[in-house]
Amino acid sequence: MSALAKNYSRRKIAFKKGKGSFLYSSNGKKYLDFVQGIAVNSLGHANPKLIKAIQKQSRKIWHVSNAFLIPEGERLAKRLVQKTFAENIIFQNSGAEATEAAIKIARRYFYSKGKPEKNRILCIKNSFHGRTLATIYASGSKKMTEGFGPKVPGFDHIEFKDFKPRFPNIRKRIKNNTAAIMVETVMGEGGIKPIPVKCLKYLRKICNNKKILLILDEVQCGIGRSGKFFAFEYAKVKPDIVPIAKGIGGGFPMGAVLMTKKVASCMVPGTHGSTFGGNPLAMSIGNAVLDQIFKKGFLKNVKKISAYFHKELNKIKNDYPKIIQEVRGVGLLIGLKLFNNQIKFIKKLENNKLLTIKAAENVIRILPPLNVKKSEVDLAIKIIRKVCKEF
Repeated sequence: MSALAKNYSRRKIAFKKGKGSFLYSSNGKKYLDFVQGIAVNSLGHANPKLIKAIQKQSRKIWHVSNAFLIPEGERLAKRLVQKTFAENIIFQNSGAEATEAAIKIARRYFYSKGKPEKNRILCIKNSFHGRTLATIYASGSKKMTEGFGPKVPGFDHIEFKDFKPRFPNIRKRIKNNTAAIMVETVMGEGGIKPIPVKCLKYLRKICNNKKILLILDEVQCGIGRSGKFFAFEYAKVKPDIVPIAKGIGGGFPMGAVLMTKKVASCMVPGTHGSTFGGNPLAMSIGNAVLDQIFKKGFLKNVKKISAYFHKELNKIKNDYPKIIQEVRGVGLLIGLKLFNNQIKFIKKLENNKLLTIKAAENVIRILPPLNVKKSEVDLAIKIIRKVCKEF
């Protein structure tokens, strides 16, 4: 009997090794892994470049307190600033930590401006921003918050359906005490639902008009998964704060908060910290991930392979219109919304050696590594088509 708590419903399968897009189970079976740690292994399993980086750094120094300078972190922060909207970075260990820090920063910003009453964050109901006490209430999901009262105050919610022409409900929800609007650029756990470009533009406009902050959560959709480094780049908007994680570590625990200089001005010594955040080992791996993603043609190939994948999935949808209702997503953050039981479908995919994972709204999430090969996509398409035929 396992000594682990039962807070996960684990599948009865274990893996002894991984390589690229594939996992090898302890009983010798080979699986095409299109979960990749839920969009974490951005460069696949056991990537040689990441192995080399971690081996090299592990022989030098693993951890040092943030009371001292950390050159590896300085380099990673500089590279992120050079390639994005950001002017300052705070490193963390996970997406939940990064999102929680983003909430703190937004509140602290208005406190530093003599407006402590501006402390409420407007979010989308049934979104996902993490599993900490504050972030589950930011997410606004009854399932996630049940049993964890009293309620953490400071969050208001809109519905995804409120992203309509003229956005009347969004405007009404912004009050004098609203500090920021925080949304996932692409809702992941909520069903692979991209915020439309025109809606992101509107959010930026209304935040400017109301003099509040725009937080775009790119923990799952960022770091190249959309085909651009950040998914919000398609809308050509500039957020104030962006929490990231998952893909930036390529499988190693790592997160960060990116922000403008204006916002970062409120974060003085003592306002926030992390024992392990920004450690030399994580920073070296983060730099190795960027070496690959910033390589000429890398993101262009993500767009190319994802366009092909979406096209082929839509062909299957058209051939099996009573099974697949919709192909969702952007880039290699893909969702198949089914008419029928997603759990049963996922199990049949697994039986055919393709690993996927569920999201809300009866959606199956498909999350290949960003360097997935066309032959591997073709294999996935073949398996999905076979399961549809037999379903």
